[in-house]
Amino acid sequence: MTADGVYVYAIIRARRRLPKGVSGVGSPAAPLRTIEQGQVAAVVSEAPPKLRARRRDLLAHQDLLLRLSDQGPVLPMRFGMVAPDEETVCGQLAAGEADHVAALEHLSGGVEVNVKAFPAQHALRSLLVDDKKLRRLRDEALRRPGYEANLRLGEAVAAALESRAAEAGRGLLRELTPRARAVASGPEVQGCVLNMSFLVDRGDSDDFRSAAEQFAETHSERVELRLAGPLPCYSFVSAEGTRVRTAGV
Repeated sequence: MTADGVYVYAIIRARRRLPKGVSGVGSPAAPLRTIEQGQVAAVVSEAPPKLRARRRDLLAHQDLLLRLSDQGPVLPMRFGMVAPDEETVCGQLAAGEADHVAALEHLSGGVEVNVKAFPAQHALRSLLVDDKKLRRLRDEALRRPGYEANLRLGEAVAAALESRAAEAGRGLLRELTPRARAVASGPEVQGCVLNMSFLVDRGDSDDFRSAAEQFAETHSERVELRLAGPLPCYSFVSAEGTRVRTAGV
């Protein structure tokens, strides 16, 4: 097997030691090393041929980033970032050195917590209590059952659940934003009314999660939350700092 470029995991401060007992993607697992340029370094390994998003490789990538972030600030790369050669990595590190140093300083001591909010699906009873229009549609569907009546009721229920969840999501954002150093919106997710990531001090991450969970409990008839983190700070790093290609995943 021959390597297919240089796999880039992250950018860290120069002269940092890599954590022990971790390895890179590929089978067999690729040894890790750093490429240093000035004040920063890229954590890399040889990229295996025909790289795909296999579970083993995804876990290896994530585990390394978590271990690195335990030791200090990290600019994490998404899975599948491959540069053609070391010279390309060195050139991009040199060109973006000042920005990388500033970003590492900004992320120092921080972790990412992602919060997704979804409509509460078990709240139909409270919804009917609050919404006269839904009660009317329900009564019509009971008096004159049929496809059209059920369709109108179903669409109205879905819209009302989403509206209530979105309102709760805005309240959640107001609640959590002051607890974070930075906030970044995530991509749209089907059925999700809020997808936000928060840059939180590592020592405050448990309190942050507790505040989100308390909000979810208090507003359980309006919104359901899914929390992920602490995570490497993906949402607070620009991928433009290192010119790479994304493997076919």
